[in-house]
Amino acid sequence: MLTAFARGDASAALEYIDDDIVYTNVSLPTVRGKRKVAKIFGGLETTSWVGFNYRMVNVAAEGPVVLTERIDELRFGRVHLQFWVCGRFEVAEGRITVWRDYFDYFDMTKALVRGLVGAIIPGVARPLPARVAA
Repeated sequence: MLTAFARGDASAALEYIDDDIVYTNVSLPTVRGKRKVAKIFGGLETTSWVGFNYRMVNVAAEGPVVLTERIDELRFGRVHLQFWVCGRFEVAEGRITVWRDYFDYFDMTKALVRGLVGAIIPGVARPLPARVAA
């Protein structure tokens, strides 16, 4: 799912999501339902200056629960924000039913500063390698 989002293929990514998904970026409002999640990520297909990428650091699974530690990258034009995220996915019948991401606002603030400086001085903030279509 994350790789499809990183390729800008929100339609393919949404195939992994249950219709009744509960999606939470901890400390932000919880989003319920595939349609609402699609509204959040649909811009990845239609807006060329907005993008997502990630680098997986660790992944662990036990039963229906998958834990990820990763570096996420949000792109807004030339500004690339890279920050640490811990994700928790619950899977049932091959679909994600619960998606919860944890991140640190201070880390996000540092990412914003690095990203803004990197837009002016490209060597300061290097984008993650692009995901190629499968």
